[in-house]
Amino acid sequence: MQRRHFLQLTGFSAAALIFQRLPTNANSGPDGSAWGLQYPSAVSVWREGRWESLAGGNDRWSLGGLAVGLQQKDKAMNIRLHAPGMALQQIKLTWKKVFSATAQYVGDAWERSYGDLSWQAAPPTRAPWYMLVHDGEQTHAFGVMTGARSFCYWQAAPGRLDLVLDLHSGGSGVVLGDRVLDAAQLVATQSLAGEDPFHTEARFCRIMCEKPRLPASPVYGINDWYFAYGKNSRELILSTTAAMAELAPDSGNRPFSVIDDGWEDGSVFTRANAKFGDMSKVAADIKQLGMRPGLWTRPLLANAGDPPARLNPRATGGEERYLDPTQPENLHRIGATISLYKDWGFQMVKHDYSTWDIFGRWGSQMSEGLTKEGWSFSDRSATNAEIITRLYETIREAAGDMYLIGCNTVSHLSAGLFELNRTGDDTSGREWDRVVRYGVNTLAFRLPQHNAFYAVDGDCVGVTTQIAWQRNRQWMQLLAESGAPLFISAQPEATGAEQKEYIRKCFAMAAKPQPTGEPLDWMTNNRPEKWRLNGRVVNFDWKA
Repeated sequence: MQRRHFLQLTGFSAAALIFQRLPTNANSGPDGSAWGLQYPSAVSVWREGRWESLAGGNDRWSLGGLAVGLQQKDKAMNIRLHAPGMALQQIKLTWKKVFSATAQYVGDAWERSYGDLSWQAAPPTRAPWYMLVHDGEQTHAFGVMTGARSFCYWQAAPGRLDLVLDLHSGGSGVVLGDRVLDAAQLVATQSLAGEDPFHTEARFCRIMCEKPRLPASPVYGINDWYFAYGKNSRELILSTTAAMAELAPDSGNRPFSVIDDGWEDGSVFTRANAKFGDMSKVAADIKQLGMRPGLWTRPLLANAGDPPARLNPRATGGEERYLDPTQPENLHRIGATISLYKDWGFQMVKHDYSTWDIFGRWGSQMSEGLTKEGWSFSDRSATNAEIITRLYETIREAAGDMYLIGCNTVSHLSAGLFELNRTGDDTSGREWDRVVRYGVNTLAFRLPQHNAFYAVDGDCVGVTTQIAWQRNRQWMQLLAESGAPLFISAQPEATGAEQKEYIRKCFAMAAKPQPTGEPLDWMTNNRPEKWRLNGRVVNFDWKA
């Protein structure tokens, strides 16, 4: 009774008992205070199929040769690991915590989302990177800073809150040797007075990513995938570019024309097939037509002639083979390939499939683990997060001032390196349900990351004869007015006078900075229909 009375008098919720005040910074509340988490009540390591508890307390924990140190610095708690002579798989930090029985939970996704993001009454089994808990009055946010050197996920269970650090290298434990690993930086916040969960999450994303790399101007344009589906050619690209360029506003912010899969010569991404010919000429022609050229690629797909020693050792069960991203020779080749696209004159590169090519699983298949157990790369001294970050940094350095779109890339590791990130699975030019299930869902639940991590790309509007225009018109409106990038795949046969006039209108909106759209019914509907766009409420009917 005394404890309940104390909470009522101070205005704290029960969740505040695991928070601590920090020095004033960007995470500060109206009273000048900022919040982080207290030291955990327990730390454990996964060994031989079970969790083993470490001894210690507060900022120092140990078991045998394993040492876990926690250091509070500014707004984050740094987690440092030293494990000479040990292969590390997972470390878990635990706080004692009882959440409200009526609380709602939402988490993020490892890479793209798959129509599966939503507020739930039960805690998610694994909430990758960060988790929000709303108790009806206040929103509590727990996460790690972007660029972590381990894959991190949150779990809430009766009486406890867990943070698990996945330290695998491939499907085996990482062997750090005598190296000290700064595995993650832990951050947390609570909602400010009058702040709803959407804006708490948006603010928290800005806390988690200190230095996003953002486009200089809003990004919009066209992509051929959702009407060509790989059956493209130089002639098709240039004819659709010419038609769509006429609809772009007469301003300095010109649209992109992104050539998707189908231009490359088999699995070789350094030369084009006979349908395209000289890619530097294609890029120059796109510029001449008034658009900025972009190109799709798959950096980890191996060539037929690559020897087995250069390949990812995981068994694929198929004909495709993938490069081992821990080998310097492979990274050098990937960097040289990206540089080649710049030399050709392209101004944007969309790189795809790297998470699948590394792990052999889509994000939706990672509920029990990132990959199958028991295999490792040729270099086992780096964690999967470090390996992927090194790959992304190689692509970034080679790209120079070209814009990068990550697709099937790890969200929290993409932030600060790529200007855009495709945050949901493929929409469609054939199936309307995919557009709503994947496009609307990812836009609603990952817009808080927009211009905090990167520009959030919810994927294309596939204007085709197979999806009714009144449906696609709604999806185009939402993208155009959300402030997020707008890409259109416009099949010539489906693009009449009405469609062209509306595309012209949407291009004009997408070319200018706009307030980030807000889903108003997202806590009860994982495909929100009620949105605040440009200061007004707009209702959509996704079933129409």
